[in-house]
Amino acid sequence: MLDKLNKIISGQLGSDQRKILINIGWLASERVFRMGVGFITLSWTARFLGVEQFGTLNFALAFVGLFSPLSKLASDQITFRDLVTDPGNKEKILGTAATIKFISGIVIFFVAICSILFLKQNEFLICKLVIIISGASLFSGFNVIETWFQSQVEVKYTIWAKNCIFILITILRIIFLQLEAPVEFFAWLVVTESLFNIIGFIFVFKITGNNIFAWRYDWHLAKELLRISFPLVFSTLAIVIYMKIDQVMLGQLSNQKSVGIYSAAVRLSEIWPFASTMIVRSLAPSIISAKKLSEENYYSKLQGLCNLQALLVYCIAIPMTFLATPFVVLIFGQEYSAAGIVLSIHIWSSMFLFLGYVKEIWITTEELTWFAFSFTAFGALMNIALNALLIPIYQEVGAALATVISYGLADYIICFVYPSARRFGLIMTQAMTLGLIRCGS
Repeated sequence: MLDKLNKIISGQLGSDQRKILINIGWLASERVFRMGVGFITLSWTARFLGVEQFGTLNFALAFVGLFSPLSKLASDQITFRDLVTDPGNKEKILGTAATIKFISGIVIFFVAICSILFLKQNEFLICKLVIIISGASLFSGFNVIETWFQSQVEVKYTIWAKNCIFILITILRIIFLQLEAPVEFFAWLVVTESLFNIIGFIFVFKITGNNIFAWRYDWHLAKELLRISFPLVFSTLAIVIYMKIDQVMLGQLSNQKSVGIYSAAVRLSEIWPFASTMIVRSLAPSIISAKKLSEENYYSKLQGLCNLQALLVYCIAIPMTFLATPFVVLIFGQEYSAAGIVLSIHIWSSMFLFLGYVKEIWITTEELTWFAFSFTAFGALMNIALNALLIPIYQEVGAALATVISYGLADYIICFVYPSARRFGLIMTQAMTLGLIRCGS
């Protein structure tokens, strides 16, 4: 198996092997550092707040997250692609993308506030938390700096900044816990971290010889970016719905305690994709570049990356299926023990999530953005329907089942419905069977 893994990895790295490995190393070190410290503070926070208030905070986070697709009006994937293929025009690309993101951030802020005041006008705490957390969207414009460093496979600079800010926010969180601060203070930390991250990004951008004042807005590029990205708004909306609607529907159809139990399981399930995203982000430039050289090489790299993603899922999900309950109790305490069964189910959504990251590269490179929407819209609709059916009966367990089924439908099964996606569906099949089923291209 080690030989096979080595072949998979070496097949993706090409001539930039050393640079990509260093990039992966930086991404891994950041995530491991955050996981270690985050485990402690997350555990402490969940135990301090209790199941119900922890659920209320996560409901507010999920609710604001429903409006995040509006930020995709300047798609990170499209911006990333343009920076990889045309780095000489970075000032125009970054300036245009940042402007669109600033405007969309303002829209998110006001739409989220108006929506929660309409839906939860009698629940003051939830409204207050949503208003606070939605403020983070106002700083989204400068996130394009991180996209620039990713496109240059130089993520160490933004990682330095993010880790320094993370340490500061962690210290503040510990102070709030020691002072037994109200839940609103923890919502303010979300906004504070977003603001400080932007300050850090601007600083590292400047010290690496770049200048944000050189950015310029280009109307023609904006129209092209919006033309390509606009379908991704709907696609991302569908993705966010079937990733976040479960917590929102739990809060509506059940109670905040169920949201707290489910959120604890989801938090533990969502720590694992770091291994997937750091590899995908580092290998994406070589896959995009391979498209220009050879279709055979391009699809070979996609297959190799999918193989690696599936292997990672099995290494994580199989042990977690059997160890979920003791793991939850260890992190959150006995009060959250019911999250064990939820985690053992929800963790299998990682298979479709990990392979979905690779599919995003394929969709972006092929410019099949409208095609992507049909995938995710179907999955979102199924998730809403399944949540409506299963939550009243099984509460948080029903939400976990709905998530896994809808992920599978949107990211895998429906590939075989569309002729142009069947090739990628076969790639996913070969990956999930670890090569036991080999599909010709």
